[in-house]
Amino acid sequence: MTKPWLAALPVYNEVGYVDQVLDEVLKYAPNVLAVNDGSNDGTRELLDRRSDVSVIHHEQNLGYGAALRTAFRYAADEGYEFIVTLDCDGQHQPKRIPRFISACQNADIVSGSRYLKKYDGDSVPPAQRLFINKQITKTINELFHWNLTDTFCGFKAYRTAALAQLDITVDGYAMPLELWTQAAMLNLRIIEVPVPLIYLDENRSFGGALDDGSVRLAYYNQVIEQSIQAMLNRGFALPSDTMNCCGECP
Repeated sequence: MTKPWLAALPVYNEVGYVDQVLDEVLKYAPNVLAVNDGSNDGTRELLDRRSDVSVIHHEQNLGYGAALRTAFRYAADEGYEFIVTLDCDGQHQPKRIPRFISACQNADIVSGSRYLKKYDGDSVPPAQRLFINKQITKTINELFHWNLTDTFCGFKAYRTAALAQLDITVDGYAMPLELWTQAAMLNLRIIEVPVPLIYLDENRSFGGALDDGSVRLAYYNQVIEQSIQAMLNRGFALPSDTMNCCGECP
């Protein structure tokens, strides 16, 4: 029997936020999964004390994309029709979860955008991260004839049946680029919804050399190229016309 929907959070070293965020998510989500991606700061112990959320532990840090892949697999195995993903660092507002689920009734992927609408109290994004987001978003739009406004927002809702068509292999923060490539070449239906722009950790590490903006941008472009080639090898073509994306959900 199909279950309605699941809220899932990838968690890595969020001992200062995890309980507060999960408490808030539970106000808006009847079923919650935390994927602990090898935390070593006490997060695991906090999660193990909770009986109100499901928890999966990665014994070592595998990466953001790997944690989401675990969540996607769990949602499919447990029979959920939809899955909402949000970060556990306080930058996503759980009260917006119902809007994502509502929008996903008419889409395969609903993606939050921090640039569709301005909210009172919006953060000023770190310049380097904003620049890279804009550059990669432009590239994605040019390649796939889309009008995305925010390539990297982690607040999303997915139709689980659509996820079954994807073959996500990227383990780290570049995972959304593989996701967008596959979604475009599979002609999935995409909607963006506005969310506030909140930055609480402006100095987040992307891992080793990727903390250098130029290195990270080059790597992201490489991931896009490799993802396109992988889809071509599977027999899918690049879109030639405007696809099922995007715009703000009414």
